[in-house]
Amino acid sequence: MMDIRQNMEVVDANDQHVGIVESVEGSSIKLSSEDILDPREPFIDISQVSAVEGNKVRLRQKVSAVATRAFLSSEE
Repeated sequence: MMDIRQNMEVVDANDQHVGIVESVEGSSIKLSSEDILDPREPFIDISQVSAVEGNKVRLRQKVSAVATRAFLSSEE
């Protein structure tokens, strides 16, 4: 599994900031509630991650696709 840690920056496919990792819970990344697009949906499914590079978690999609699609929560 990818080495995703607390305080890593999450960026989209265009390197735009999406949020900061608060924790990893099962197969989801929980973003810090102080720094996310939609505070009602603080989770991103790990399947959306394309790579972990240095201190960044890179997503497969652009931020517009992530925002309009709604984050996948751990309560599926």
